[in-house]
Parts: sequence; structure tokens; C-alpha cells
Amino acid sequence: MTNRSGAPVVVGVDGSPSALDAVRVAAREAAARHRPLRVVHAFVWPLYGVPLGPVPAAPLDGGLRQEAEKLVAEAVDEARKVSAELQVTGEVVEGAATPVLLRESRDAALLALGHRGLGGFAELLVGSTAVQLSARADCPVLVVRGEPRADGPVVVGVDGSPLSTEAIGFAFAEAAQRGTSLVAVHAWLYPTPVGPGDIVPLVYDPEAFAAEEGRVLAESLAGWSERYPQVPVRQRLVAAAPARALVEESTDAQLTVVGAHGRGAFLGLLLGSVSHAVLHHARSPLAIVRHHPGGDPA
Repeated sequence: MTNRSGAPVVVGVDGSPSALDAVRVAAREAAARHRPLRVVHAFVWPLYGVPLGPVPAAPLDGGLRQEAEKLVAEAVDEARKVSAELQVTGEVVEGAATPVLLRESRDAALLALGHRGLGGFAELLVGSTAVQLSARADCPVLVVRGEPRADGPVVVGVDGSPLSTEAIGFAFAEAAQRGTSLVAVHAWLYPTPVGPGDIVPLVYDPEAFAAEEGRVLAESLAGWSERYPQVPVRQRLVAAAPARALVEESTDAQLTVVGAHGRGAFLGLLLGSVSHAVLHHARSPLAIVRHHPGGDPA
């Protein structure tokens, strides 16, 4: 996790059951890190000039503003059920959800949200706000699906690129904090360029290539076990599509961790194709960690 001294865990709420799941998970995350929890509701209606107070002949405690305040108060109460010692604050912030939560992420240690909100199309697996925040937030984003497992390992996707360093460090820190093991997954189907200008061979020896991919995984993890000696590590080399391999590993995981942008994505994309696919299909809470030059991932 990022080391922003005193920074809170922030959770976005919109009144949906998914958001309340996220509140409970965020409260546990904040309590475990001895950080405060900040509950935020993005209040979009002022942007449209909609009357915010009670309508004539309606109860005095009615109106959109009052309903938003109630929503936040209920979420704060739910968080306090998790830990009586947890410092919890809540605020209604005017603006659309994505810009509001992006601003919150600048000063947050972790941003948590449910995978589906009240808006959008029911058939979508993940809401548009979760997708946008995963790609652009200035802190790790935790996307919550229901109540997470209390057991199981932390799973992290490793692709050998410099951009995955933060994800690996975040995953080790999470495993250490949870007192569990780490499963590092490196999957491939064919050679993939690591950086601009790399030439991918048209013909290659599969066995030699598999051995090279094993070296990539081992080198990516080098040094982390010394830093976190209490974390048992299992290396998983898989000849499969990376997204499919990570989704399958997520079934038994407490948490799955991926970088926002790996070596196989186009440089102009903020969220890589693998992380985008895992975001939509992971079977455990998913942390997406962006690369910040010079940052300490743990």
C-alpha cells in the first residue's frame, strides 16, 4: 500500500447494496492499517439545477440533499459496526462520481468502491465509474464484489515489466498484513514485447521460451521475499491467456492484485486489456495498482 502518512481509506457510496459491501470491506482495511475511513457520496443533482430541498406538502426532512445526507450517515453507521475504534467521517460532495472520487484519490491511501452502482446497464459486470477510477485514480483502487473470503492467498499478476513493480509490492504488503501466502501468476501464450522497439520472433522454441518466462517471474520477485520473509510464496507459470489464468486463480483468493497497465497493452491505454478483463470477471475483491514513477509500492 502507498505510504501517504495519515491518508485515509476512502470509500464511495451511492445507496446500492454493492456500495454497502464496499463500506464494510473498506472499514476492515482501514482498521487493519490504523487509518481513518472517509465515506464520500458524489451529489450530482446541483449540476442539473434540480431543487434539492423538500417539495411543498412533503416532510421537512425530505428532499434530495437530505436523502444524500441520510445515505452517508447510514454508511458511516455500517462502518462503525466493523470496529468501534475506527475513526469514520462522511461527506456529501457536489459533483459527478468519477471526478469527485478522482479528486479524493489524490490524498487517499486506498480507494474502495462496489463493482456495480445504481446507474448504468444491469447487464454490465462492472460499472463505468469503477472502470474509470481503476484506470485513472492516484492511489490503489479496491473493487469489491460481495463479502470477501476470510482465508485463501493473495494472488498477483506478474508480467515482467517495470510497470508491475507496484502491484507486486502492494501484494506482498497485503499478504503480510493478512497473515497469508502469496501466489504470483505469470501467464503467456506467445512472446510479448516488454518495451517500445522490441522485436517479437516469428519462430521460437517453446521449451526455451517457457524457461525464459520462468526466469522473468523469478527476477520480478527477487528481493521481495527478503523484504517480507513471513510471506510464503508460490510461483505459478501458466501457458494460457493471462486474464483467464488470473480469473481462475482469483476463485480461491482473499484478494487479487493487478497492475493497471502491463507490457502487453498499447501505451496510449490507461487500463491494459488484461487488467480490464480481470476487473470484469475476477471472483474475489480486486486491487488495481497504477505505476507512479519514484513511488514506493509498499
